[in-house]
Amino acid sequence: MKPQIIIINGPNLNLLGIRQPETYGNRTFDDYLAELRLKFSNLQIEYFQSNVEGEIINKLHQTGFSYKGIVLNAGGYTHTSVAIGDAIAAIPTPVVEVHISNIYAREEFRQKSLLSAHCKGIVAGFGLQSYEFAIRSFSEQ
Repeated sequence: MKPQIIIINGPNLNLLGIRQPETYGNRTFDDYLAELRLKFSNLQIEYFQSNVEGEIINKLHQTGFSYKGIVLNAGGYTHTSVAIGDAIAAIPTPVVEVHISNIYAREEFRQKSLLSAHCKGIVAGFGLQSYEFAIRSFSEQ
């Protein structure tokens, strides 16, 4: 059985490809996910997206005790959710925090993450390729 990785995307990331293409690009995540699965055929890559904070926490709890890794783009919850940070701290599966844009080149409130201290690492600012870099950190272990 292939090692399991899950990508968890938070609020508004279901709109990739149509939402602010100057910041987030014009590709849908579903199209990009198919490419990732081909590129990392040695892994079983699952995907979950929710605009609801509690559903993201539930998914972290569900996968955080048995998966090899979690790639998390919590969107705006990155900067506001103590609860998601606590959920990451509560699970043994390593989490890589991902951002499509460079959050440090944006508004000041986006430059503070309540998740980073609990994560294995952070990848930000490389567009959708940020997910690839995060997955690579698990596939090379």
